[in-house]
Amino acid sequence: MGIFSRKNDATTTTTAPAPVNPDLAALTGEYTIDPSHTTLGFVARHAMVTNVKGSFQEFTGALHLDGSDPSRSTAVLDVEMASIDTGSADRDGHLKSADFFKTEEFPKMAFRSTKVEALGGDDYRLTGDLTILGTTKPLTIDLEFNGAAKDPFGNERVGFEGKAEILRSAWGLTWNAALETGGVLVSDKIKLNFDISAIKQA
Repeated sequence: MGIFSRKNDATTTTTAPAPVNPDLAALTGEYTIDPSHTTLGFVARHAMVTNVKGSFQEFTGALHLDGSDPSRSTAVLDVEMASIDTGSADRDGHLKSADFFKTEEFPKMAFRSTKVEALGGDDYRLTGDLTILGTTKPLTIDLEFNGAAKDPFGNERVGFEGKAEILRSAWGLTWNAALETGGVLVSDKIKLNFDISAIKQA
C-alpha cells in the first residue's frame, strides 16, 4: 500500500474525509534527505555505442510528506554541480567547464516540486521546476515508494526510487562533437535515476 494512498468510495454521499490508515498517517511530516544513503545519478550515451554513468556527491534536500493527501506533499533539492563524479577526473573537469555546467558561474542545480500525484499502489508522479545554468524548465519524475523503517540509531526513514528523462539542450547544454562515422559524441537525451533515503525530523 502506498504512502499517500487514500480510500475512495464512489457511493459516499458525505463530504467527510475517508478514514486514513494510521500506519500511513504516521509517516506524515518533515524529512531531510540523507546524502550518505542517497544516489542522484544520470546516464548519457557516449560515441553512440555505450553509456557513461555519473552522479552528484554533494547535495541537500527536504521532503514534506502528507500521508492522507499526496497533493500536499512537496520536495526541494539543491545540488553542488562541482561534485559531479563520472569516474574520470578529465571528464569531470570537462563537465565543470564552460562547455557544460560552468560551475564557477552556476554552482548549483535546483529542483522545486509543483505537483504530486498518486498513480496507484506504491507509484507516484512528482512534477517540478528544474534549474540548470540559470534556466528553469519543468521536470516529471516517476517515483516508487520503497517503504519506511526505523534504523538502529532510532531514525525513522522512508525510501523512494525515481527515474526521468530530459533533453539537456533544453537547459542550454548543447556542446557536442561530430563523429567521423556519423552521429555525435554525447547524447542529447539524459536518463536520470534516484535512490532516496530521507530521515524524519523530530
